[in-house]
Amino acid sequence: MTSRPGPTTLRALRHELERRLPDYLADLETLVVIESGSYTKPGVDQVAGWMAGRLEALGATIERYPNMDLGDTIVATWARSSAGPTLMLIGHSDTVFEVGYLARRPFEIHGDTIRGPGVSDMKGGLLAGLYALEALRATAGTTDWLPVGRLVFVVNPDEEIGSPASTPIIADLAQRADVAFVLEAARANGDIVSARKGMMHLQASIHGRSAHAGVEPEKGRSAVLEAAHKTVALHALNGRWDGVTVNVGALRGGTRPNIVAEEAMMTIDVRARLATEQAEAEAAVRGILERSTVPDVHTDVKLLAHSHPMEKTEAAGRLVDLAVAIAADLGFALSDAETGGGSDANTTAGVGVPSLDGLGPVGGNDHSPLEYIEVASIVPRTTLLAALMLSVGSAVAGGRKGDAPDAG
Repeated sequence: MTSRPGPTTLRALRHELERRLPDYLADLETLVVIESGSYTKPGVDQVAGWMAGRLEALGATIERYPNMDLGDTIVATWARSSAGPTLMLIGHSDTVFEVGYLARRPFEIHGDTIRGPGVSDMKGGLLAGLYALEALRATAGTTDWLPVGRLVFVVNPDEEIGSPASTPIIADLAQRADVAFVLEAARANGDIVSARKGMMHLQASIHGRSAHAGVEPEKGRSAVLEAAHKTVALHALNGRWDGVTVNVGALRGGTRPNIVAEEAMMTIDVRARLATEQAEAEAAVRGILERSTVPDVHTDVKLLAHSHPMEKTEAAGRLVDLAVAIAADLGFALSDAETGGGSDANTTAGVGVPSLDGLGPVGGNDHSPLEYIEVASIVPRTTLLAALMLSVGSAVAGGRKGDAPDAG
């Protein structure tokens, strides 16, 4: 049984974060005005370097995993001399917005609302992780401020495109972690995230045979017709499993109306709540793609991205109970939710680490011109994050993966 931080500790953390709220807002503007779309490596690396400097100032050892095309992955690590659980914090430095978008939608604070590209998804969450750690150090009253035996903070450069470069790094680190907190924004209604659907993205390249569509169409084998058959069959999978969705998101093929289409290309999105359903749905999708309705047509299938579901396990449920109890101590109600979107929590949960997500400030309208976070949520949500880290740290030394702390 682990204990929650007492009222004195919570008041000290909250006071420290209230005192530093102007600094947080200034730092948020600093990060948001750096244009860091996933394929804008200089901007992503600038955000990562800024974070690395602040984390190193907190005593972390910094490792940088370089990438030629995408941004570099930053891993900051702290370790105490005494044993204790290992906690992972994960946030991403990239956004979905390309260079030039900031000029159309600049960083702005209007009353209680902050707007700007990436302010919710997820530069506000990156700063919540940083400021929670800085508040823990400031209020500890000792140089031994680290709340766990070992803490690893990953700054991921490519989450918005499925984390192709960073997933192997995160998965490897998660093998040695006991708990993972992901710093995406809380839902617009304030919910944290305890479950996310697993995801598979496929690209199917369909190869047929061209012919003159008016003179000798019988000699052709239409790749577009085959793609149409596959699209209908794939969408017919919706409803076969509860919580599974299949979508053909892009379909292109052919060149001219008087030519039987020789080539077509499809991209497919598959999402599932449970690992068992995900495996069955993915097998069904691949079966449709591998079979041909049009004779003499074949299909090459390429896996673009894949993540396991973040399931709400018993251990993750205990983390939710702990967060709800701490929120009540802080004076606000908290609930958890499932969402269809993916995050790095899919990776950590997929290797068996109890994970919580949505621990950043309250925000919404992600990936749109109206993306925002609420100023009033920054201090209480960052206090909650810091208190959660303290509670994990009070668990039995050398905590085991899958063994999350109780609410106390």
